[in-house]
Amino acid sequence: MSDPNACARAGKDRANIYTEITDKIIAELEAGRIPWVQPWGTAAIKAPLAMPRNASTLRGYSGINVLILWGAVIECGFSRQSWLTFRQALGLGGHVRKGERGTTVVYADRFIPEDERRRTAETGEEPGTIPFLKRFTVFNIEQCDGLPEDVAGSVVPPPPDQIEPQAESLIAATGADFRIGGARAYYNTTGDFVQVPPPAAYFEPINWHRTAFHELSHWSGAASRLARDLSGAFGSKSYAREELVAEMAGAFVCASLGIVPTVRHADYIGSWLEVLREDNRAVVRAASAASKAADFLLGFQQRPIASVDEGDEVAA
Repeated sequence: MSDPNACARAGKDRANIYTEITDKIIAELEAGRIPWVQPWGTAAIKAPLAMPRNASTLRGYSGINVLILWGAVIECGFSRQSWLTFRQALGLGGHVRKGERGTTVVYADRFIPEDERRRTAETGEEPGTIPFLKRFTVFNIEQCDGLPEDVAGSVVPPPPDQIEPQAESLIAATGADFRIGGARAYYNTTGDFVQVPPPAAYFEPINWHRTAFHELSHWSGAASRLARDLSGAFGSKSYAREELVAEMAGAFVCASLGIVPTVRHADYIGSWLEVLREDNRAVVRAASAASKAADFLLGFQQRPIASVDEGDEVAA
């Protein structure tokens, strides 16, 4: 017998997931901590700079899951960026230690409301679906015993002397109209070009690369590429949303290349908070769009990056 309250409860749980995630991100921002920028390389952080990945499939986690798992690494003091589900640990011949507490991540799914099913059954049209998030639990490999050595091994960071050459190679590989000069960095939507001041204008040379990937993240959103809304005027909410996407995307690209992410526009924190407080799905959507932008840019590398794990969050 069907439960008439099941849909209502499911809807409430879906709303709770978004609210839980958003509240945590808001709390971090209010405390002056940026979830997509972690203090990698400091004595307090054991884990190497890397994007989180599934130790069984070797696929990278994406979207809001990156922020969730980075946060768990910091909070719990893990020294690895690799994760497994309970069943995956068993499948690899290991197990999660008794008493270990997992980390909740999310993935997107869709459902068809009952009234929509009835309507389409009568009309023969394709049913409309509603996206939502589902929870699942993963464990850091340090919470597991008995895993094979190759699974339990650490991610090897790129050699320091190769980081900047690889970054410059990627910038060139995008084929973007990339101009060096002037006193400020920006993406020109009308002319479809990126402009960044010369490297000498930056206190640290690597900051030039960080800035370049932030602006290229905007470039990725053009109508001919990922088609995000880039029409927002400075100070508008749509402008703040796009800046949020570019901040995260730049951080994801940097982390993938071995560059420690930093905040490019900390003065926008107030506007990001305003957007997040009004819409509890905004940060999930922004993180999803950021992963798509980062994957798009990193896709110009000769070696393809790991694809999105089917358990990862996508736009919802």
